[in-house]
Amino acid sequence: MSSLREELKKRGPFESLEQEAMLAILRTSDLLENRLARLLREFNLTPSQYNAMRIMRGEGKPMPCLEVAQRMIQVAPAITRVVDQLQSRDLIVKQQSSTDRRVHLVTVTSQGLELLSELDEPIQTLHRSLLGEVAAEDLQSLNRILLAARQNIANAESKNSSVNGTSK
Repeated sequence: MSSLREELKKRGPFESLEQEAMLAILRTSDLLENRLARLLREFNLTPSQYNAMRIMRGEGKPMPCLEVAQRMIQVAPAITRVVDQLQSRDLIVKQQSSTDRRVHLVTVTSQGLELLSELDEPIQTLHRSLLGEVAAEDLQSLNRILLAARQNIANAESKNSSVNGTSK
């Protein structure tokens, strides 16, 4: 396997170790996302649709659309569109909350559960094929490193919003 510099055909060194790490994460993420999207396309789903359905299945009861959006792996600004696409295929149901008319509750249908069940093994096979050769202790280290990075990002955003007088 070539180095990131070789993959990107970068002539000189990176400006910093942080830059190299960030680009390596983005490059790896893109490769993983492309493989996942390719698999999901076989089931006529996008990664966002699959992720939303997976969240709903895990909840096991109707949940607000905005909560689904907050729990997505990638931010889905168009959660309404994702929900509407899934609803049009009878994979989820959307209903207005009886306690707050502004809130729409979503839940996965039995047809959606069947599709998710059908995807469980291919998704696990994909995970194993893409990361199965990485030692377990390296995967654990990677998970810890990525958690630290996400926490650092959250802290930086928190500091920026308090400096700018905004809140999330």
